[in-house]
Amino acid sequence: MFDNLSERLERSFKILKGEGKITEINVAETLKDVRRALLDADVNYKVAKNFTDTVKEKALGQNVLTAVKPSQLMVKIVHDELAKLMGGDTVELELKGRPAVILMSGLQGSGKTTFSGKLARMFKSKKNRKPLLVACDVYRPAAIDQLKVLGEQVEVPVYSEPDSKDPVQIALNAIQEAKAKGYDLVIVDTAGRLAIDEQMMNEIAAIKNAITPDATLFVVDAMTGQDAVNTAREFNERLDFTGVVLTKLDGDTRGGAALSIRTVVNKPILFVGTGEKLDAVDLFHPARMADRILGMGDIVSLVERAQEQYDEEEAKRLQKKIQKNQFDFNDFLGQIQQIKKMGNLKELASMIPGVGKAIKDIDIDDNAFKSIEAIIYSMTPQERTHPEILNGSRRNRIAKGSGTSIQEVNRLLKQFDQTRKMMKMVTGSKMAGMMQKMKRK
Repeated sequence: MFDNLSERLERSFKILKGEGKITEINVAETLKDVRRALLDADVNYKVAKNFTDTVKEKALGQNVLTAVKPSQLMVKIVHDELAKLMGGDTVELELKGRPAVILMSGLQGSGKTTFSGKLARMFKSKKNRKPLLVACDVYRPAAIDQLKVLGEQVEVPVYSEPDSKDPVQIALNAIQEAKAKGYDLVIVDTAGRLAIDEQMMNEIAAIKNAITPDATLFVVDAMTGQDAVNTAREFNERLDFTGVVLTKLDGDTRGGAALSIRTVVNKPILFVGTGEKLDAVDLFHPARMADRILGMGDIVSLVERAQEQYDEEEAKRLQKKIQKNQFDFNDFLGQIQQIKKMGNLKELASMIPGVGKAIKDIDIDDNAFKSIEAIIYSMTPQERTHPEILNGSRRNRIAKGSGTSIQEVNRLLKQFDQTRKMMKMVTGSKMAGMMQKMKRK
């Protein structure tokens, strides 16, 4: 995500390294390079120029403290302005209707139907909503089937009328169905359309006027770059949408849409799609995105993802086992499953400050744990619970059963033993610290 832009901006800041102070000359040179980097990332020219003009004004108006280098000050100013450019504060949807209604709009192929499924899953699992998906794409072959498949995967019902060609009436009927059956959220998936297609634009405007949704979302593929911004402007003029959804931010995108769209349409980016999995959706946090663009990682989002998988009772149980040195391969396997639920491994690693750049050209496969899991699954229940009984003949059998080598089995056992000792040491020091506090009281 934004790898090329991050690299270019880092090179730009190097112009100021070694400089004793910020001057009009070195700032102009740095920002000229920053503007080029933004334009190469497909940022709107006017947006890029206004951005660098603002940064220049703020940089020249500040005195550099002796403890802060000019390049560090410039990074801080660029970070704050990037966050402001993308909206400043995080904006959450306000859904007050009963049922609340969300209307999805966007271009053909923008990922609207898939995102409808992701949104239903998110509101169901994180907001305790009872959603109903509505299939109003009456033109695309298999559109209804696609939404039904997604509905099954996220365990959310789908309302459809396969024989009807009237999306306005389908949407109205679906809302009545939701009221009758107690659904408190209706997500209306519509047909993809082109901004220049007057008939289709009139149709979605008619749907909006008929159902008066709590929110209208414009879904846009981040990889379409500057075209996405122009299309957003056209849609906003017709629909006055609530906010923007950026999909495919995990792809090889230059990121220009994310940096331009907020300024051009004056509507917030609400959500981002970060992968193919149905849980790969996040609220859009401008400041955190600025962190990532500037290579600072995103520890807050990493912690939030971990907390989503966190089970307090399970953590207490594990802590007791670790203290008694009883942490076994069943527990180890459970921890691997928790990490896998958090999302794409490379994306998770890139949230750690400094790691993103280091692993930019390294391919971290989501199957990275596959051989470890195969080894553990090849153990008997007794071997998983009592790793100390794993002698040479047992290790040979496990290697054959898992399709790995004896060296890989030995390496895993050594790593497991080191992990167990380290965990015991950490929990032991925590307990000692707690005891000291209690004595002082």
